[in-house]
Amino acid sequence: MHFRFLVIAAGALALAGCNSQKPTQADPAGLAKMPAIPVSVAPAEREAVPVEVRAVGSADPFRTVQVKSQIAGELVGVRFAEGSQLRKGDLLFQIDPRPYQEALRQAVAAVAKDSAQLKQSEANLAHDRAQEKNAQAESDRYDELFKEGIAARNQHEQMRTAFEAMIESVRADEAAIESARASLESDRAAAETAKLNLSFCEIRSPVSGRAGNLLVHAGNLVKANGDNALVVINQIEPIFVSFAVPEHHLAAVRARMNGGGKLVVEVSPGDAAAKTVQGYLTLIDNAVDATTGTIKLKAVFENRDHALWPGQFVNVVLRLETSEETVVPSEAVQSGQQGQFVYVVKPDRTVEFRPVAVGSTVGGKAIIEKGVAPGETVVTDGQLLLFPGARIQAVPASRVDSQKL
Repeated sequence: MHFRFLVIAAGALALAGCNSQKPTQADPAGLAKMPAIPVSVAPAEREAVPVEVRAVGSADPFRTVQVKSQIAGELVGVRFAEGSQLRKGDLLFQIDPRPYQEALRQAVAAVAKDSAQLKQSEANLAHDRAQEKNAQAESDRYDELFKEGIAARNQHEQMRTAFEAMIESVRADEAAIESARASLESDRAAAETAKLNLSFCEIRSPVSGRAGNLLVHAGNLVKANGDNALVVINQIEPIFVSFAVPEHHLAAVRARMNGGGKLVVEVSPGDAAAKTVQGYLTLIDNAVDATTGTIKLKAVFENRDHALWPGQFVNVVLRLETSEETVVPSEAVQSGQQGQFVYVVKPDRTVEFRPVAVGSTVGGKAIIEKGVAPGETVVTDGQLLLFPGARIQAVPASRVDSQKL
């Protein structure tokens, strides 16, 4: 009996509750009595959006140098750490200098010997020229005496022969001087070569860059210009990024490059998509790859913080031009079973479900190709609680989760 009374009472209460929430004809869904849902909103706007080409590229060193020895000898010292940052002119290796020091001493001694020989030859020439003048005077005097019949023929001929002998002696002295000068120049060149070879005993970095693995250790004998490098240095300030784009972009890229403008290229490493590095396009390859239908491009980046590393794969964005597009904050676009959509706020502060066609996303804004017109307001936060016809209350984004329903 008591159980039957309880069931009847519960049914009456449920019926009373249903009657109290019965929808009216003006509000058939009963939404007017539901509290407004706090959301954040933003307007759809018409903005100039850059036309971008996206690709995957790889970072390449600005310059790669294989350091080799220009002389043969024993490697006696390594003066850098593997993987360290080097500056142009830093000492890298030392080769045993003793054989080259000895060669330089011999060359310097030969130069000194030739200098002395040249001076001796010049002194002989001065002496013989004085003797030549004297012999010429004697020959001329005896020539006159012979004509006057005072001097004998044999005396006249002896003076003439002595004069001619002195002429040949002077010529010999001049030839000796030329030979001494040639020898001196040759020995001076040998001395300069010896100095150069001695300087090659210290191998210095030809560029500023990052050192790789040490390929030859101290104690080994190295060859002059051998096949194996001692170390490889990559210059990464600046650095190149190579990438390929479809060939139908070639005309636009060439037009911008020929117009004297700089094409901005932004890259982000694959493990740090939020961090972008900006550079400029510097090279268009001279041929399209017929197998892939792409054209290879190259951009240069200052890379002072070494954010890019040789061989690293990066995401590339090439900006070609700008166009007027309808954009909304990317947070407004949601994905559902029927595709992408947004909630559009109507004048009566209720929301409408609106399917959209979205192009690319640039700088946190989605390009709306179809579905939303400029000036309309879309919901950017709080969409999980919404449904078509829901009444909303616009609040700042930071307060959406803190508002009471």
